[in-house]
Amino acid sequence: MKTFLAAFALSLAIGQAAPLKVASLHPIVADLARQVGGANVEVIEILKPGGDIHHFEPAPKDIAAMRGAKLLLASGKELETYLDKLRDSLGASIKLVEVGEKIPSIPFVCNHDHDEAEHDHHHGQFDPHWWHSAENMKRAARIVSDELSAADPANAAAYEAGAKAASKRFGELKVWAQKEIAKISRKDRKLVTAHAAFGYFCKEFGFEPISLLGVGRSDDADSKHVAETIAEIREHGIKAVFPEDQANPKVLAEIARSTGVKIGEPLIADGTAKNAHTFETMLAHNVRALVAALAPAK
Repeated sequence: MKTFLAAFALSLAIGQAAPLKVASLHPIVADLARQVGGANVEVIEILKPGGDIHHFEPAPKDIAAMRGAKLLLASGKELETYLDKLRDSLGASIKLVEVGEKIPSIPFVCNHDHDEAEHDHHHGQFDPHWWHSAENMKRAARIVSDELSAADPANAAAYEAGAKAASKRFGELKVWAQKEIAKISRKDRKLVTAHAAFGYFCKEFGFEPISLLGVGRSDDADSKHVAETIAEIREHGIKAVFPEDQANPKVLAEIARSTGVKIGEPLIADGTAKNAHTFETMLAHNVRALVAALAPAK
């Protein structure tokens, strides 16, 4: 009897397929793959929480970690400037999917009059930070579901269900954020940051973005742009400016000293903070920081 049971258990183990191995180049995309894929996927995070998406390039150990994966999920929209080189290194054994590629882009927004060449180098003419929108996350869930299903057709129904559940959750988070943001007067919904990383958030939640620098991570702004921003803050009675979690706050500190506005809690710009590297934790942090600084005191 024991021999029969052991043989039966072994046959079950052999018949049970191993999880689909998926590698990710962004923590938010990695979390999305886990939500959609559930127990049917094993997600390998190449860029881990705390990493810098603007300066990261895969090292040989990262290439080794990708081996055996069927899919490599990138954020896309020219954020990962090394993708062409990475494709050459990996060959055809891994399908590289730029999740943001099919998500509608919004142009890079600049609040100052000057040539594009004067900007800090950014990653193209469109804002690559698409994951600041709940609607974009819903689109991304469907994209990831389709890619997982193509790689693992036997579990397609489970991936579709996972995408629907994730989309429902993203919708609930959007409703929560809208209710919180309603505490801020419409005239005060101006988001002053150093870098232009919040265009999708501003579009979805009704803020006007005001940024000093480009999409990249340079911290240098010329005196003309600083003066223009100071004038705009004074003209519109802007209440606060917001640094970002991985950027030097020196430019905004200078503006705050000149105008007397408060400096809000740093916002999560790139979705890679150690304490906020999922859409839910990033959105919750940012919305609470904005409400704390811009809503009327009770």
